[in-house]
Amino acid sequence: MQSSTFSSLDTFVFFVYFIIVAGYGFWVYKRKQRSASASHDYFLAEGSLTWWAIGASMIASNISAEQFIGMSGSGFKMGMAIAVYELMGAFTLILVAVFFMPIYRRNRIYTMPQFLEQRYDSTVATVMALFWLSLYVIVNLTSILYLGALAIGAIAGIDVWTCMVFLAVFAVIITLGGMKVIGYTDVIQVLCLVLGGLVTTWLALDLVAQNNGGGGVMAGFNHLLGVAPDHFDMVLTRDNPNYLDLPGVSILIGGMLIVNLNYWGCNQYIIQRALGADLHTARKGILFAAGLKLLMPVIVVLPGIAAFVLHQQGVLGASMGVGADVNPDRAYPVLLTLLPTGLKGIAFAALTAAVVASLAGKANSIATIYTFDIHKKAFNKGISEQRMVWIGRVTVVVAMLLAVLIAPFMGIDKKGGFQYIQEYTGFVSPGILAMFLMGFFWRPATASAAMFATVGGFLGSIILKFLPGLMDLAFLAPIGFAVPNSAGVYEIPFVDRMAIVFVVVIIGMVIISKLWPKAGLEQSKGVEVEASMFKVQPGFAFGATVICIALIAIYSAWW
Repeated sequence: MQSSTFSSLDTFVFFVYFIIVAGYGFWVYKRKQRSASASHDYFLAEGSLTWWAIGASMIASNISAEQFIGMSGSGFKMGMAIAVYELMGAFTLILVAVFFMPIYRRNRIYTMPQFLEQRYDSTVATVMALFWLSLYVIVNLTSILYLGALAIGAIAGIDVWTCMVFLAVFAVIITLGGMKVIGYTDVIQVLCLVLGGLVTTWLALDLVAQNNGGGGVMAGFNHLLGVAPDHFDMVLTRDNPNYLDLPGVSILIGGMLIVNLNYWGCNQYIIQRALGADLHTARKGILFAAGLKLLMPVIVVLPGIAAFVLHQQGVLGASMGVGADVNPDRAYPVLLTLLPTGLKGIAFAALTAAVVASLAGKANSIATIYTFDIHKKAFNKGISEQRMVWIGRVTVVVAMLLAVLIAPFMGIDKKGGFQYIQEYTGFVSPGILAMFLMGFFWRPATASAAMFATVGGFLGSIILKFLPGLMDLAFLAPIGFAVPNSAGVYEIPFVDRMAIVFVVVIIGMVIISKLWPKAGLEQSKGVEVEASMFKVQPGFAFGATVICIALIAIYSAWW
């Protein structure tokens, strides 16, 4: 077994990465400076990002410590089925490119609260702007920062506080340059995380092969298929102990689609990269991101399965824990400690790239929402372009400072990994998605109905979460909508909860809109939507078809 020591060569490799990213970011900042529309240029890189920069930036912002650490841990625990988040993400990105982006671009939407105000009213927009700001700072920014610091610190032997400060400062340096700098440096970040991730996967599979008298990636992969076939079941059956997390075919047609559509299509943090581009460029960028998503199971899930097999064979010793104390979230960090000198620095750079890119993207979204939807509306409607940029940069620094200060006290490391994050995000996803979809495609939807979606969706999720403590849900078991947990109590899988809440919210929005319709003048308010907007070019249609065929092939092979 290799030493976990972070050598001088590893340190050199990492600092080369740091210098390249920081230097390239500064070069982009100086080269791409523009005088016109300073705020849109800073926050959205309007007209500046190419399709490949948009796609790379979306993936760089999406992939962070929760994927590398949490999803690898889920791969260790439940296998390749967890890859549904990545694979359904690829399919969902195609839907977003076809149906969401034309509406945003035709109506010149730059922030999600702006859409809500334009479609509903200022109250809905302000409530959601404050909600998103709170969520991004208190939950998302702190989670990315702290989980990233824990993982990186464990590999490099650095204490968490020092690691958090370094990551925060690195992210701020990139973010202060604006979306152009974030977008183009994210190309390097994605290259690092893909190459570093593939190196880790390759070495993990080779280690599996060597431990069984062979060698090479394919030998290692075939051994995994042979000794852990259940870890390659893509759709779990009801008797699987992980069914509550991934309930059978529901992951393909139910709540999984809801959480992905909300994340990729209604999330300022992600969609912001495409909002400053023309429709053709935005669609190509989103399609490129969908293609990159197909690589993610290999990079973040397969290492977890390899760690599971190595742990079963005793190769990892007590690194993963013993007996009931085995912690799946240790899988990826343990594998990184086994890497040879030099390659460890590459993998370390890949993990850092994932964390920093996510931090930068989140901070930029926080600054955009605050500047456009809070500060400009509430404090200074006549604010200048340059002043808006200054306010945005101050917001970035303040948000990152708050995250550094409060992250250690949030108990983030004690709340589980990837699945926990997904479940509690699911409390708000159904209501938000319903609000947006009805705003897109059903003109009678009112502001009161939108507020119901926000509040009702959250309360509905809470009720279904705690319903098993109030009544026996065993009657739902025959149709697969309830299975017993470890205590024998029947629960509704959280993916199914999202689907149920989404349907209830849609029905509620229709009833409220019909009972209390808008006034005549207000009825004409909304966004421009027409069928011709959704037509795609042949190149996009071909790429989307290839991705869909790949998804069908994957699920057909390992159903």
